[in-house]
Amino acid sequence: MHFTKPAWVIHKDSAKNDTNAKRLSIFSVHVHPDGSRIATGGLDAKIRIWSTKPILNPASELSNKPPKSLCTLTMHTGPVLVVRWAHSGRWLASGSDDEIVMIWDLDPNARGKVWGTDEVNVEGWKPLKRLPGHESDVTDVAWSPGDRYLASVGLDSQVLVWCGFTLERLRKLDQHQGFVKGVCWDPVGEFLATQSDDRSVKIWRTTDWSLEAEVTKPFEDSPGSTFFRRLSWSPDGAHITASNATNNKGFVFIAAVITRNTWTSDISLVGHENTVEVAAYNPHIFLRNMNAPVATSNICSVVALGADDRSVSVWQTKSARPLIVAKEVFERQIMDLSWSWDGLTLYAASSDGTLAVFNFDPDELEGIAPHSVQEQYLTKFGFNPPPVPEGYSHVSTKESSQITPPPSPSTQKQSLSTGFTQANGGGERINMLVAKRGNKKRANLTAVPSAGTTSASVNGIAGPSGSTAPTSKRAQLMQIMPSSTFPLPSEQPFDAPDSWSRHADVSMDLDVPIDSLDTSVSPMHTRGKRKASAVIDLTDEGKPNKARTLGGDRVREHVSVKEIGVVDGGTRVAWGGQVGPSLPVAALLTSLTAEIEGSDDLFEGRNSEGDAPTEVMYVSGKQTQWLDYLPCPALAIKATSYFCAVAMLDGSLNVYSHTGRRFMPTLTLGAPCSYMEVNKHALMVINSTGQLYSWNIKKQESFFLPISVSPLLSSLNHTITSTAVRPNGAPIINCSNGVAYSYDPALLTWVKLSERWWAEGSDAWHGRQRHSGNQAANRGIMSAVEGSVGGTPDEALSDKQRPTWWNTALTLGHLETRLSATRLLDSPQEYKQALLVYAKKIADEGFRAKAEELIKELFGPVYFRPGREDTWSPSVIGLPKRDLLKDVLSIFARSKTLTKLAMDWQDTLKKSSNDD
Repeated sequence: MHFTKPAWVIHKDSAKNDTNAKRLSIFSVHVHPDGSRIATGGLDAKIRIWSTKPILNPASELSNKPPKSLCTLTMHTGPVLVVRWAHSGRWLASGSDDEIVMIWDLDPNARGKVWGTDEVNVEGWKPLKRLPGHESDVTDVAWSPGDRYLASVGLDSQVLVWCGFTLERLRKLDQHQGFVKGVCWDPVGEFLATQSDDRSVKIWRTTDWSLEAEVTKPFEDSPGSTFFRRLSWSPDGAHITASNATNNKGFVFIAAVITRNTWTSDISLVGHENTVEVAAYNPHIFLRNMNAPVATSNICSVVALGADDRSVSVWQTKSARPLIVAKEVFERQIMDLSWSWDGLTLYAASSDGTLAVFNFDPDELEGIAPHSVQEQYLTKFGFNPPPVPEGYSHVSTKESSQITPPPSPSTQKQSLSTGFTQANGGGERINMLVAKRGNKKRANLTAVPSAGTTSASVNGIAGPSGSTAPTSKRAQLMQIMPSSTFPLPSEQPFDAPDSWSRHADVSMDLDVPIDSLDTSVSPMHTRGKRKASAVIDLTDEGKPNKARTLGGDRVREHVSVKEIGVVDGGTRVAWGGQVGPSLPVAALLTSLTAEIEGSDDLFEGRNSEGDAPTEVMYVSGKQTQWLDYLPCPALAIKATSYFCAVAMLDGSLNVYSHTGRRFMPTLTLGAPCSYMEVNKHALMVINSTGQLYSWNIKKQESFFLPISVSPLLSSLNHTITSTAVRPNGAPIINCSNGVAYSYDPALLTWVKLSERWWAEGSDAWHGRQRHSGNQAANRGIMSAVEGSVGGTPDEALSDKQRPTWWNTALTLGHLETRLSATRLLDSPQEYKQALLVYAKKIADEGFRAKAEELIKELFGPVYFRPGREDTWSPSVIGLPKRDLLKDVLSIFARSKTLTKLAMDWQDTLKKSSNDD
């Protein structure tokens, strides 16, 4: 285990200069699901986002690449007591002393200097929506599995449940009789648990929000002096570990382990010398015996505890003693704990203003199982979560997610007085905020614009220092594939603007200049007086003059979606002497909509039931920004943060910029569109005769020549079940035969990315029975592809007699296929991961010939110098091959049979590096 305390992770008193800056308490820490960044909340009323690479990698820390501090968020007006990333990684929720829960979203246009300070935001985050409702400090928030719900608790003794998609208030639970200081969700999604100073843990049913159980015994003598009572639910759903419990009439401080269904607490974690403040389970389940099947008796968990005795302990439930105890890690009590998604790093925050990081080796956490094992295990509970609201999603596939506009201050007052008696909080009456000076301070505190609006609040108070993050006019967020995560800090625009992603899925438009003092942007939140000319009236009567746009004077009209007719896909066409497929075509609808990712802007198509012309329009709020008329009905429309596309019934295709300019001439495909997918600058279309096209819209050129999908549909029973496209133009076609395909332009043929066959014997297979878009967002594209083919080990085949080398052969074949697939799909992180797993398998088996061939492939010619050798490339999808070789050789060096080979090549590699 490696332990570190990065001194540069600090919340400081902005009233003092940097040399005399006093550390302020850090109340909360949480790791982004992709592990690339952490968020902290502190006494300075700010949220700070930090890179994790400089924390875990000393070389990165010294080089300051990536930058240590990524962003400072300053919209709260009181100390930030809790920060929590959504499971999808797309949103960040925060709770504060100012009684507000805030939802934050990535904003590529908000980077730059933090107004009023010397700090610079490497990346921008905007307040997406304020969630008012609590009447006192918000102490804890938690996202439910799949981000279906968000729960918040506070010192008003209330538990508020919000929709995790629309962000509307759904329910108020007010049966606690004391401050509520902790909340967590059952990983199955069936229950919600809260812990309060009324010395109880209450379990609520999510089906009707009624009280399932109340646990009081372990807390009868617990002190009420703790700042938090953060509790955690085990990843197998079997236990809750609750903080601030006691034995022996309050003389022994423990964490109480509550068992599911019986809701009894017969297990105690004893050892801390003061009250336990926080419990946090490792997100992975652990197997007592890795060779035994996954069953309740074979499962255990790892939980970390932080206490007021300034120590952190880590326990594995199969053992009566802790794995580690780190004593006096801090000078004051521990406030929060957070595990990374891979389960190997634990972050701890303290009120002394410091952060501690425990980085474990996989061998130290024995029996760790992949997340797919947990997902499969949880299906045994048989719980079906409620459906997602129609048209909403945290992951952009065919349509982007939608965000409800924030309430105005007058709406806030009204909702508070109603007491949330209706099931959905009575809905929200949305008023337009008029940003003028008023007499009542409360009404003018902070108004957060919803994503994509051009409004900004005036007279907003940003915090003790009076600083606030600039808000952009419109945030054009990036297209996010089902498998995407946010970009790694190491891939920030300081180094590699074109590689902005953990899995090459997310990008920012770096052509937009950053100027935090640009007077053309709506006014930022400031404290004190301002000139009358700086006050903007955003009502229709006082709307500032805007430049003319095509159709800009027309108010958007809502059109009900109705089916006009069914489209004939056309006759089969011969390609190369063979009869091509006839793919289905979507029905003609009166209205088609695609939302611009991360904003309220819409790209819409309208087909008339009569003789009126078909039209497409770009809409912001209720106002049309531009429109265009089409010669025939629109079949499908798509939009990214870079372009909009519409496919028409006659097989034509138009591509527009966000200002309405046509990027390219009208494209003629010869048949109606059956599938259309977009991703960043990539546009892919498959027409009804099976011809696939893929274009780079930015360069206005094709990624490769049109190709038929007919080889994928060799059987009449095979159909296309889903499609996607990568930013590099590579198509992903899932077929009903359980195979995912892509087209390789270098080989001029279709290739298999993955198939169910590997599930029958590969040790590296992580396929799942079902694939969830929200969960896939935390993984790479290759993991999403393998999850989508739906293959899991068949229990009926587990007892089938197999050849001796069956598992080894399938594992190696599967990993070699994965290496090719990740290279084709341009997913460098997954390529490296697959390479290291492949190297470990070779080392475990002792296959010297395979090892030597892999080494030579990565090392290349001994005499290689850049520019001298054209037949060997020194990198693969942006990763230096010899850097990869260092990692591979370190794996081979630990093998019993490959140690000598690895050491010889390590010497050769070292000499080569010295020569360079």
